[in-house]
Amino acid sequence: MAEHLSQSELDYPFKLLEYFNGFRISKVIFSACELGVFDLLLKSQEPLSAQHVARELNASVDGMERLLDALVGIEILEVEMSGGTALYSSSDVANLYLAKGSAKSLHDMIIYQSQTVYPLWNNMVDAVREGKNQNEKTFGIPPAEVFQAIYRSEEEMLKFMGLMNSDWVLDGHDIVTAFNLSCFQSIVDLGGCTGALAREISKAYPTSSVTVFDLPRVVETAQKHFTQEDDTVEFQTGDFFTDEIPPADLYVLARIIHDWPEEKCLMLLKKIYDTCKPGGGVLVVEAMLFENRRGPIMAQIFSLNMLVQTEGRERPPSEYKNLLTKTGFSNVQVCRTGKSYDVILATR
Repeated sequence: MAEHLSQSELDYPFKLLEYFNGFRISKVIFSACELGVFDLLLKSQEPLSAQHVARELNASVDGMERLLDALVGIEILEVEMSGGTALYSSSDVANLYLAKGSAKSLHDMIIYQSQTVYPLWNNMVDAVREGKNQNEKTFGIPPAEVFQAIYRSEEEMLKFMGLMNSDWVLDGHDIVTAFNLSCFQSIVDLGGCTGALAREISKAYPTSSVTVFDLPRVVETAQKHFTQEDDTVEFQTGDFFTDEIPPADLYVLARIIHDWPEEKCLMLLKKIYDTCKPGGGVLVVEAMLFENRRGPIMAQIFSLNMLVQTEGRERPPSEYKNLLTKTGFSNVQVCRTGKSYDVILATR
């Protein structure tokens, strides 16, 4: 930002004020999702007044009107005046991404951000001072128990799994087609959670067998809440740190490496390398930083989130290459997708 400050910005800090208010804009969207605003407007065949929306959602008319107006202001809803009454309707973006019923819904991601990530970020100052996550201060769970905090109840587990599902519904196709993976006949998604990314792999490479390997509680919840008709993805239970991992031609680590400190990353990658046959490989999916530390801002924000919630961090491609070559992998290729997550393929 420093290099791009115009004279007008120095005269009046429009951009800084926008940044200062960013948390409020997030909360406008979060609150509307939690209240069910987007679902109600999607189901309605016509625009609705604030009074109608408030009545249906058991909210105050005054509060709902202000919320709807703010959503119009950030161009998520549309408004028209009729006989002196404001009538609100959803935009195409809201219908596609914010209502629960859409195939590309990010509703679960938003609920997780609002109810889990937002409270953690209230303790960001302490996270920066201490250099460790804030699970104990926020949820009463020791810092070392990262996934005990994430999976601290069935409700919290479902929220997290919903978040992961939303990520791969949105980005999965670009990730699995970043490289041609058709030469890998058996693919195991380690820590594959709901199976959403594994399903994208299966769609793109129908002749390959695809298996999700995750903790027993996660697999049980995935099969209960996230299975689909004609699902070709298999599930297998285990802990990739302590148990044997299934044999495969390709192992997928999607948003796994960024959770852990370097020593644990090296241990896991070495375990995968030792299990791989020659020609086998690993696909690493993460939000990668630029080498010059100038972005992308999404990856920089994710890295702060890793500080406040886990034991890990986001990294630039050079650091991932170093981890992979240290554990024996070669032919390290990097593909930036231009979206939230990037991809590295390395082979034995």
